[in-house]
Amino acid sequence: MDLKRVVVTGLGTVNPLGNTIPEFWDNAIKGVSGAAPITNFDTEAIQTKVKFGCQVKNFDITEYMDRKEARKLDKYSHFAIASAVQAIKDSALDLEKEDLDRIGVVLGFGIGGVDSFEEGIDAIHEQKKAGQELKVTPFFVPRILGSIAAGLISIMFKLRGPNYATSSACASSTHAIIDAVNLIRLGKANAIVTGGAEAALGDCGVTGFGVMHALSTRNDSPETASRPMSASRDGFVLGEGGGILILEEYEHAISRGAKIYAEVAGWGATADAYHMTAPEPEGRGAARVMQEALDDAGMKPEDIDYVNMHGTSTPLGDIAECKAIKSVFGDHVYDMNLSSTKSMTGHLLGGAGVIEAIATVLAVKNDIVPPTINHEDGDEDEQIDYRMNFTFNKAQKREVRAGLSNTFGFGGHNSCVIFKKFKD
Repeated sequence: MDLKRVVVTGLGTVNPLGNTIPEFWDNAIKGVSGAAPITNFDTEAIQTKVKFGCQVKNFDITEYMDRKEARKLDKYSHFAIASAVQAIKDSALDLEKEDLDRIGVVLGFGIGGVDSFEEGIDAIHEQKKAGQELKVTPFFVPRILGSIAAGLISIMFKLRGPNYATSSACASSTHAIIDAVNLIRLGKANAIVTGGAEAALGDCGVTGFGVMHALSTRNDSPETASRPMSASRDGFVLGEGGGILILEEYEHAISRGAKIYAEVAGWGATADAYHMTAPEPEGRGAARVMQEALDDAGMKPEDIDYVNMHGTSTPLGDIAECKAIKSVFGDHVYDMNLSSTKSMTGHLLGGAGVIEAIATVLAVKNDIVPPTINHEDGDEDEQIDYRMNFTFNKAQKREVRAGLSNTFGFGGHNSCVIFKKFKD
């Protein structure tokens, strides 16, 4: 069957590098680190002594919704809603003229309302100790639901098309984008609000990932702690935030004169089927997901000019991904650009994929590749081929005909999306 073309017509984000798309992109191109000492809770009692992360800064949800309504929701939903408001405005969709039965919302999350869940459990625990009647806020359940953000956005904008959430750990929001692409390709919707969010940068999140030895412990220099592809990397930096893309059917976008950032060329989804938390050492699942995306897009390896790597700054993950990229792209790895924006934003878990998809779209649109920061001369891992064209420390201007965004999650979930320059 003939599949519909899918284009990107709107973007929005709240993340550690900025609370709008222009602020995020400006800081990404400048190579700014979003990492700093944690200020939203006391880190003294944390066993692993991790005291830093990539927090969202100077964010006010009341710029996007009523304060009373905002108090009913977890921070995870705040990030998703704010990003959606921005993206819909950016798309210039006139919702009063649109068929709202054909506009949907598909979001990804990894954990959802973890802070709200913790607050509820703490309240129950204290009440039990005191022999009191057990009570929680009547908004406890909707605050913790990972799927609630998608529902809230549909309610806010009266969008009655497909509405659900995907959850595949750190690959979640890329899987959401993939589902959105397929719904539009198949003619099930004219447009989809898609992406994801995460707000796990609390004592549960930091403690949980810390005891797994997944986090960097570079407390003396948080801004340099996320250093993908460097030999001295010692784990990822936990981040928070959200992002949204407006995906739209090509003819629909053209008919209304929409601004088009890029076209979705293809996608891939595979499993490592290897380990609960570790990547398959040779990167076989990661290689297959990139090859699937190329096949779906009808592209050759040399058609890709940029790969936004999953690049978590973990000892095993970076090596496996480099092996995978080299196995798929061959000698082209010395010509195309590679970078990990997690070096700046930290790891947003279920929100990671959409932030990196946005960065990839903007690289394609603006012909500039954001850097992997914090790499020092001589800080090289013998298992990584440094002849590969890593974009270290400084953004690079170049033609970006197409970019591929990788996301891999605990459980062996692999997903990636390819965006290409839009042409009529």
